[in-house]
Amino acid sequence: MRPAAPELISPRSPRVAAARRLGKRNFRGKERLFLAEGPQAVREAAQYGETLVELFATVDAAERYADIVGAARDVGARVHLAADAVIEDISTTVTPQGLVGVCRFLDTPFEEILAARPRLVAVLAHVRDPGNAGTVLRCADAAGAEAVVLTDASVDLYNPKAVRASVGSLFHLPVAVGVPVEQAVAGLRDAGVRVLAADGAGEHDLDAELDAGTMGGPTAWVFGNEAWGLPEETRALTDAVLRVPIHGKAESLNLATAAAVCLYASARAQRAAGGCRSVTAN
Repeated sequence: MRPAAPELISPRSPRVAAARRLGKRNFRGKERLFLAEGPQAVREAAQYGETLVELFATVDAAERYADIVGAARDVGARVHLAADAVIEDISTTVTPQGLVGVCRFLDTPFEEILAARPRLVAVLAHVRDPGNAGTVLRCADAAGAEAVVLTDASVDLYNPKAVRASVGSLFHLPVAVGVPVEQAVAGLRDAGVRVLAADGAGEHDLDAELDAGTMGGPTAWVFGNEAWGLPEETRALTDAVLRVPIHGKAESLNLATAAAVCLYASARAQRAAGGCRSVTAN
Protein backbone atom coordinates (compact mmCIF):
# COMPACT_ATOMS: atom_id res chain seq x y z
CA MET A 1 0.00 0.00 0.00
CA ARG A 2 1.41 3.39 -0.98
CA PRO A 3 2.09 5.68 2.02
CA ALA A 4 -0.15 8.74 2.07
CA ALA A 5 2.55 11.34 2.78
CA PRO A 6 6.19 11.68 3.80
CA GLU A 7 6.94 11.33 7.50
CA LEU A 8 9.85 13.78 7.46
CA ILE A 9 8.98 16.95 5.60
CA SER A 10 11.74 19.40 6.47
CA PRO A 11 15.48 19.03 5.87
CA ARG A 12 15.82 20.93 9.17
CA SER A 13 14.60 17.92 11.14
CA PRO A 14 17.15 16.91 13.84
CA ARG A 15 17.27 13.36 12.43
CA VAL A 16 18.03 14.70 8.97
CA ALA A 17 20.67 17.09 10.33
CA ALA A 18 22.37 14.22 12.18
CA ALA A 19 22.50 12.11 9.01
CA ARG A 20 23.72 15.03 6.90
CA ARG A 21 26.71 15.55 9.21
CA LEU A 22 27.94 12.03 8.43
CA GLY A 23 29.11 13.33 5.07
CA LYS A 24 32.10 14.74 7.00
CA ARG A 25 34.90 12.53 8.27
CA ASN A 26 35.20 14.07 11.74
CA PHE A 27 31.52 13.45 12.47
CA ARG A 28 31.72 9.91 11.13
CA GLY A 29 34.63 9.19 13.43
CA LYS A 30 32.93 10.74 16.42
CA GLU A 31 29.64 8.88 15.95
CA ARG A 32 31.18 5.74 14.39
CA LEU A 33 28.43 5.89 11.78
CA PHE A 34 28.49 6.28 8.00
CA LEU A 35 26.11 6.63 5.06
CA ALA A 36 25.24 3.89 2.56
CA GLU A 37 23.35 5.23 -0.45
CA GLY A 38 21.26 3.43 -3.04
CA PRO A 39 19.40 0.12 -3.07
CA GLN A 40 22.43 -2.15 -3.48
CA ALA A 41 24.35 -0.72 -0.52
CA VAL A 42 21.30 -0.58 1.74
CA ARG A 43 20.30 -4.15 0.83
CA GLU A 44 23.77 -5.40 1.75
CA ALA A 45 23.80 -3.39 4.96
CA ALA A 46 20.48 -4.91 6.02
CA GLN A 47 21.96 -8.39 5.58
CA TYR A 48 25.05 -7.64 7.67
CA GLY A 49 24.06 -8.24 11.28
CA GLU A 50 23.08 -5.10 13.18
CA THR A 51 24.95 -2.70 10.90
CA LEU A 52 21.97 -0.77 9.54
CA VAL A 53 20.68 1.68 12.15
CA GLU A 54 18.41 3.99 10.20
CA LEU A 55 16.91 4.26 6.72
CA PHE A 56 15.60 7.33 4.92
CA ALA A 57 13.44 6.57 1.88
CA THR A 58 11.30 8.61 -0.46
CA VAL A 59 7.73 7.43 -0.87
CA ASP A 60 8.47 6.24 -4.41
CA ALA A 61 11.61 4.38 -3.34
CA ALA A 62 9.84 2.76 -0.41
CA GLU A 63 7.27 1.42 -2.83
CA ARG A 64 9.79 0.35 -5.48
CA TYR A 65 12.13 -1.29 -2.98
CA ALA A 66 9.59 -2.62 -0.53
CA ASP A 67 11.73 -5.72 0.07
CA ILE A 68 14.69 -3.60 1.18
CA VAL A 69 12.52 -1.45 3.45
CA GLY A 70 11.07 -4.63 4.94
CA ALA A 71 14.55 -6.07 5.49
CA ALA A 72 15.60 -2.84 7.22
CA ARG A 73 12.65 -3.07 9.58
CA ASP A 74 13.39 -6.75 10.22
CA VAL A 75 16.87 -5.91 11.54
CA GLY A 76 15.51 -3.19 13.79
CA ALA A 77 16.48 -0.14 11.73
CA ARG A 78 14.34 2.98 12.11
CA VAL A 79 12.66 3.67 8.76
CA HIS A 80 11.73 7.24 7.85
CA LEU A 81 9.61 8.10 4.85
CA ALA A 82 11.00 11.35 3.57
CA ALA A 83 10.33 14.05 1.02
CA ASP A 84 12.60 14.12 -2.02
CA ALA A 85 14.19 17.31 -0.67
CA VAL A 86 15.24 15.45 2.47
CA ILE A 87 17.02 12.71 0.53
CA GLU A 88 18.70 15.30 -1.67
CA ASP A 89 19.89 17.10 1.46
CA ILE A 90 21.40 13.98 3.02
CA SER A 91 22.78 12.39 -0.14
CA THR A 92 26.28 13.06 -1.45
CA THR A 93 25.38 12.08 -5.03
CA VAL A 94 24.14 14.28 -7.86
CA THR A 95 21.19 11.98 -8.61
CA PRO A 96 20.05 10.25 -5.40
CA GLN A 97 18.26 6.91 -5.75
CA GLY A 98 15.81 7.54 -2.94
CA LEU A 99 17.40 5.37 -0.23
CA VAL A 100 20.02 6.47 2.30
CA GLY A 101 21.04 4.21 5.17
CA VAL A 102 22.88 5.14 8.35
CA CYS A 103 25.24 2.31 9.32
CA ARG A 104 27.54 1.45 12.18
CA PHE A 105 31.26 1.20 11.52
CA LEU A 106 32.20 -2.38 10.70
CA ASP A 107 35.99 -2.45 10.40
CA THR A 108 37.76 -5.46 11.89
CA PRO A 109 40.80 -5.37 14.20
CA PHE A 110 43.94 -6.33 12.31
CA GLU A 111 44.71 -8.99 14.91
CA GLU A 112 41.45 -10.78 14.11
CA ILE A 113 42.33 -10.85 10.43
CA LEU A 114 45.71 -12.41 11.21
CA ALA A 115 44.16 -14.95 13.59
CA ALA A 116 41.92 -16.17 10.75
CA ARG A 117 45.03 -17.17 8.76
CA PRO A 118 44.01 -15.43 5.52
CA ARG A 119 45.16 -16.80 2.19
CA LEU A 120 44.59 -13.74 0.02
CA VAL A 121 44.74 -10.14 1.27
CA ALA A 122 44.80 -6.72 -0.39
CA VAL A 123 46.79 -4.01 1.42
CA LEU A 124 46.15 -0.42 0.38
CA ALA A 125 49.19 1.68 1.28
CA HIS A 126 49.07 5.44 0.62
CA VAL A 127 45.91 5.10 -1.50
CA ARG A 128 44.23 8.50 -1.32
CA ASP A 129 41.41 8.36 -3.87
CA PRO A 130 38.19 7.05 -2.28
CA GLY A 131 36.83 5.78 -5.59
CA ASN A 132 39.96 3.72 -6.14
CA ALA A 133 39.89 2.38 -2.59
CA GLY A 134 36.29 1.25 -2.95
CA THR A 135 36.93 -0.30 -6.36
CA VAL A 136 39.96 -2.27 -5.10
CA LEU A 137 37.82 -3.51 -2.21
CA ARG A 138 35.24 -4.66 -4.75
CA CYS A 139 37.96 -6.41 -6.79
CA ALA A 140 39.27 -8.14 -3.67
CA ASP A 141 35.79 -9.35 -2.82
CA ALA A 142 35.23 -10.64 -6.36
CA ALA A 143 38.57 -12.46 -6.39
CA GLY A 144 37.73 -14.23 -3.15
CA ALA A 145 40.16 -12.40 -0.86
CA GLU A 146 39.61 -12.96 2.85
CA ALA A 147 40.50 -9.42 3.94
CA VAL A 148 41.52 -5.90 2.98
CA VAL A 149 43.86 -3.69 5.00
CA LEU A 150 43.96 0.10 4.69
CA THR A 151 47.12 1.62 6.12
CA ASP A 152 47.15 4.74 8.26
CA ALA A 153 48.26 6.78 5.23
CA SER A 154 45.25 5.77 3.14
CA VAL A 155 41.82 7.29 2.58
CA ASP A 156 38.91 6.95 5.00
CA LEU A 157 37.13 3.64 4.39
CA TYR A 158 33.77 5.29 5.11
CA ASN A 159 34.13 8.18 2.69
CA PRO A 160 30.83 8.19 0.74
CA LYS A 161 32.67 7.78 -2.59
CA ALA A 162 34.56 4.76 -1.25
CA VAL A 163 31.36 3.19 0.05
CA ARG A 164 29.61 3.72 -3.30
CA ALA A 165 32.57 2.40 -5.29
CA SER A 166 32.63 -0.79 -3.24
CA VAL A 167 29.07 -1.52 -4.49
CA GLY A 168 28.22 -3.43 -1.32
CA SER A 169 31.52 -5.33 -1.03
CA LEU A 170 32.33 -3.29 2.08
CA PHE A 171 29.81 -5.50 3.88
CA HIS A 172 31.21 -8.80 2.56
CA LEU A 173 34.73 -9.17 3.91
CA PRO A 174 36.80 -8.03 6.90
CA VAL A 175 38.54 -4.68 6.49
CA ALA A 176 41.16 -3.35 8.90
CA VAL A 177 41.88 0.39 8.93
CA GLY A 178 44.62 2.66 10.21
CA VAL A 179 47.33 -0.03 10.28
CA PRO A 180 50.91 1.25 9.81
CA VAL A 181 52.35 -0.36 6.70
CA GLU A 182 55.31 -1.78 8.65
CA GLN A 183 52.92 -3.47 11.08
CA ALA A 184 50.75 -4.78 8.26
CA VAL A 185 53.65 -6.39 6.41
CA ALA A 186 55.29 -7.81 9.54
CA GLY A 187 52.01 -9.22 10.87
CA LEU A 188 51.08 -10.87 7.59
CA ARG A 189 54.52 -12.38 7.17
CA ASP A 190 54.41 -13.74 10.74
CA ALA A 191 51.06 -15.32 9.84
CA GLY A 192 52.70 -17.25 7.03
CA VAL A 193 51.63 -14.94 4.21
CA ARG A 194 53.98 -14.02 1.37
CA VAL A 195 53.84 -10.25 0.89
CA LEU A 196 54.15 -8.93 -2.68
CA ALA A 197 54.31 -5.32 -3.81
CA ALA A 198 52.62 -4.40 -7.08
CA ASP A 199 54.67 -1.77 -8.88
CA GLY A 200 55.15 -0.92 -12.54
CA ALA A 201 58.90 -0.76 -11.98
CA GLY A 202 59.08 -4.13 -10.23
CA GLU A 203 62.08 -6.30 -10.91
CA HIS A 204 59.96 -9.46 -11.24
CA ASP A 205 57.29 -10.16 -13.85
CA LEU A 206 53.85 -11.42 -12.77
CA ASP A 207 53.65 -13.82 -15.72
CA ALA A 208 57.06 -15.26 -14.90
CA GLU A 209 56.01 -15.84 -11.30
CA LEU A 210 52.90 -17.67 -12.45
CA ASP A 211 54.92 -19.79 -14.85
CA ALA A 212 57.37 -20.62 -12.07
CA GLY A 213 54.55 -21.92 -9.88
CA THR A 214 55.37 -19.68 -6.93
CA MET A 215 51.96 -18.04 -6.55
CA GLY A 216 49.94 -20.85 -4.96
CA GLY A 217 50.59 -20.05 -1.30
CA PRO A 218 48.98 -17.50 1.02
CA THR A 219 49.61 -14.07 -0.49
CA ALA A 220 49.11 -10.41 0.36
CA TRP A 221 49.36 -7.77 -2.35
CA VAL A 222 50.46 -4.25 -1.40
CA PHE A 223 49.08 -1.55 -3.70
CA GLY A 224 50.36 2.02 -3.61
CA ASN A 225 49.38 5.56 -4.38
CA GLU A 226 47.61 6.29 -7.66
CA ALA A 227 50.18 8.88 -8.80
CA TRP A 228 53.56 7.79 -7.47
CA GLY A 229 53.10 4.11 -6.56
CA LEU A 230 54.94 2.69 -3.56
CA PRO A 231 57.86 4.47 -1.89
CA GLU A 232 61.15 2.60 -1.82
CA GLU A 233 60.96 2.04 1.94
CA THR A 234 57.62 0.25 1.52
CA ARG A 235 58.82 -1.87 -1.39
CA ALA A 236 61.84 -2.88 0.70
CA LEU A 237 59.55 -4.34 3.37
CA THR A 238 57.95 -6.86 1.02
CA ASP A 239 59.16 -10.26 -0.16
CA ALA A 240 59.17 -9.29 -3.84
CA VAL A 241 58.13 -6.42 -6.11
CA LEU A 242 56.16 -7.58 -9.16
CA ARG A 243 55.11 -5.69 -12.25
CA VAL A 244 52.08 -6.50 -14.37
CA PRO A 245 53.46 -7.02 -17.90
CA ILE A 246 52.31 -4.56 -20.55
CA HIS A 247 52.05 -6.50 -23.82
CA GLY A 248 50.60 -3.66 -25.85
CA LYS A 249 51.46 0.03 -26.17
CA ALA A 250 49.68 1.32 -23.07
CA GLU A 251 51.93 3.28 -20.76
CA SER A 252 50.54 1.71 -17.61
CA LEU A 253 47.47 0.35 -15.82
CA ASN A 254 45.44 2.28 -13.32
CA LEU A 255 45.40 1.15 -9.70
CA ALA A 256 42.10 -0.74 -9.72
CA THR A 257 42.88 -2.58 -12.97
CA ALA A 258 46.33 -3.63 -11.76
CA ALA A 259 44.84 -4.76 -8.45
CA ALA A 260 42.25 -6.89 -10.24
CA VAL A 261 44.92 -8.55 -12.39
CA CYS A 262 47.16 -9.33 -9.41
CA LEU A 263 44.39 -10.60 -7.13
CA TYR A 264 42.88 -12.83 -9.80
CA ALA A 265 46.33 -14.19 -10.68
CA SER A 266 46.80 -15.24 -7.06
CA ALA A 267 43.26 -16.60 -6.80
CA ARG A 268 43.74 -18.77 -9.88
CA ALA A 269 47.13 -20.05 -8.72
CA GLN A 270 45.73 -20.89 -5.31
CA ARG A 271 42.88 -22.87 -6.85
CA ALA A 272 45.15 -24.82 -9.17
CA ALA A 273 46.47 -28.26 -8.26
CA GLY A 274 48.79 -27.88 -5.28
CA GLY A 275 47.60 -24.36 -4.48
CA CYS A 276 46.72 -23.55 -0.88
CA ARG A 277 42.97 -23.36 -1.54
CA SER A 278 42.92 -26.82 -3.10
CA VAL A 279 44.91 -28.22 -0.18
CA THR A 280 42.55 -26.61 2.31
CA ALA A 281 39.50 -28.02 0.54
CA ASN A 282 40.80 -31.59 0.63
